[in-house]
Amino acid sequence: MRKMFVAAMCRVLPRNALKKKPASRMLGATGNFSNQATFDIKKCELHRLEKGPPVKAVLTREEGLQYYRTMQVIRRMELKADQLYKQKFIRGFCHLCDGQEACCVGLEAGIQPTDHVITSYRAHGLCYTRGLSVRSILTELTGRRGGCAKGKGGSMHMYGKYFYGGNGIVGSQGPMGAGIALACKYKGNKEISLTLYGDGAANQGQIAEAFNMASLWKLPCVFICENNLYGMGTATTRAAASTEYYKRGHVIPGLRVDGMDVLCVREATKFAADHCRSGKGPIVMELQTYRYHGHSMSDPGVSYRSREEIQSVRNKRDPIMQLSDRIVTGQLASVEELKEIDGDVRKEIEDAAQFAITDLEPPLEEIAHHLYKDNPPFEVRGANQWIKYKSIS
Repeated sequence: MRKMFVAAMCRVLPRNALKKKPASRMLGATGNFSNQATFDIKKCELHRLEKGPPVKAVLTREEGLQYYRTMQVIRRMELKADQLYKQKFIRGFCHLCDGQEACCVGLEAGIQPTDHVITSYRAHGLCYTRGLSVRSILTELTGRRGGCAKGKGGSMHMYGKYFYGGNGIVGSQGPMGAGIALACKYKGNKEISLTLYGDGAANQGQIAEAFNMASLWKLPCVFICENNLYGMGTATTRAAASTEYYKRGHVIPGLRVDGMDVLCVREATKFAADHCRSGKGPIVMELQTYRYHGHSMSDPGVSYRSREEIQSVRNKRDPIMQLSDRIVTGQLASVEELKEIDGDVRKEIEDAAQFAITDLEPPLEEIAHHLYKDNPPFEVRGANQWIKYKSIS
């Protein structure tokens, strides 16, 4: 059990985060802090379900500190990406997820390491929780060879073990996620597929087609709509005749979840995962969340919503603030301990960013490398038909 716990925690933390801390930094473990606390969480709205996730959640001290650190890493990583983009170290498309940290951290906390995740282009947070390092993510954003995709994928195309991107075509991950679930069922390994898409993509026909096939074949797929209230610059109420996205599966059960509360997301994910693993087929989860940045870095994000609206969410529903309040009020840790974590995170992000802007770019002769995972070398024609590149796996 101890080995399973450590493996699970490594998915939401860098490897060095589980190293033993100096005695002066471990006072909380022997001080007056509680080992765990129980909190009330918001009840999920249900569709075609007799009962849903619990309305109380237990948070241990270790979990609380780990979730807090992971969410802070994602928040500061995205803010650093914003800075690097404005400095022109990052080019092309870049979609940030700050404000939505409770979604990726809560989802990862509710599944197994060998479960499968596929999402849209707003993927940096899930890249991190799935095990990619901050350095590999930021370096991929700057297009350097030390990036997780060797500098060839950029913001929208990052991959990791049991993580299938980062997909640039709106809604394309829907049928692919159903296909991953079909593979899980075919292999009989009790693994599941988490298939994430946004409220804008929810109106895509291919999402409905994926629903239909998953329901017919009872595939172990959790379809997750991250509803951040705006598809690009269009409010959900202007784009969708029905904004009850958790009911969009019709015959598929669904639940609407507070996506700004990491505990609520975790408990709902555990519930949905158990539903799929038991052979009941797919389920739809709608995570009600909010992005602080615009749709992408080319969108200031304030022409279709007010600055007051954004600030109101920051003041009242910020996921990191909610978690830190619970940790302190539940006597799981002190404010000073959380500040110390903040300092460690800032240093980690700065070190990763420095590497991301100084690492070498991939050489031109490697432009065709890694087209396939396992293949002998073969030639690929470039833009000029007389130029050939060698592709190796």
